[in-house]
Amino acid sequence: MYPFTDGSYAPRNGWYVAAFCNEIGDALLSRWILNEPVVLYRKGNGDAVAVQGRCPHRHFPLGASRRIGDTIQCAYHGITFDAAGACTFMPSQEHIPGVYSIKSYPLVERGLWAWIWPGDPALADESLIPDMNEIGLTLPGYHARAMFYHHVEGRYQLLNDNLLDLTHLGYLHSSSIGTPDDAATPEEREVTERFIRSRRHMRDTPRPPVVDWQSDFRGRIDRTTGMDFHFPGFHAGLADVLIAEGQPGAGELLRSSRVWHAVTPARKTTTNYFFGMAERDLNILDAAEVYLKPVIEEDIFATVEIEKIISALDVVPPELKLKSDGTAVLGRRALQRMMNAELT
Repeated sequence: MYPFTDGSYAPRNGWYVAAFCNEIGDALLSRWILNEPVVLYRKGNGDAVAVQGRCPHRHFPLGASRRIGDTIQCAYHGITFDAAGACTFMPSQEHIPGVYSIKSYPLVERGLWAWIWPGDPALADESLIPDMNEIGLTLPGYHARAMFYHHVEGRYQLLNDNLLDLTHLGYLHSSSIGTPDDAATPEEREVTERFIRSRRHMRDTPRPPVVDWQSDFRGRIDRTTGMDFHFPGFHAGLADVLIAEGQPGAGELLRSSRVWHAVTPARKTTTNYFFGMAERDLNILDAAEVYLKPVIEEDIFATVEIEKIISALDVVPPELKLKSDGTAVLGRRALQRMMNAELT
């Protein structure tokens, strides 16, 4: 499935964000994850759980059913399942066949997010979840917030590609967070078995509009932007802005933020997209939640419009690559390797 090899869709053996922690409560939360319906909720002791969202009897959605204590009772015929997936009650018969169960997924709350492992539960190694210190969540003096969840009508890799190629900032987001220097500045990369790191250091550069909104300074700046792609679907970004050399106050940090984008496949051509952010100033964080809403919607717009085209084509032609596509290509290759490994 584009842009991967035929038959490849998404890695299953990996940690994806299923929800922000603050989304999960007593009510049943329905979410499609890797083309499977999933239900998330909190048990009476506060533990968050994730189970298959389809009753095995007639495939009724369990997310449209009801909680009874820590169990889910199918609203169609009353068949009831506990948080581990075992069937505990059948109104129509006393004997419960051993095959009557639903999946229970490994689910770990860490940071702002609830992380789900859709693949083989025996391989669910919690050490593979991105390190909260490494992604900048625990920086002293920064305030972190879960901001937006969007169900996007486009396949997940389109959003991964968007986040792996920040040259679009100066064009898709020219009225807010980017300038042409985001594309013209050489990119530095670091590649490991678990992530791809990208950085651009822009020196003595014009200010993007977002800096004017957050600061009274009107001179030229030094700006560092970057994104770390933690396989298979989490992006940790940074943006630091300082007064450029030769300006009064050279080297002063004008603004510093950390952003997190979680990209989780929903159905084959839809995506669960989560955005969170951290700032040093709570007032700026409040304002950023309003300011960045249309910026995120621009990325979603691009994703949806591309999906409309590639879904309509009988055959998707080969892309004409640019030098700046290097990081996105590395990201695609990393995910393809993960999918290939699951076939062996």
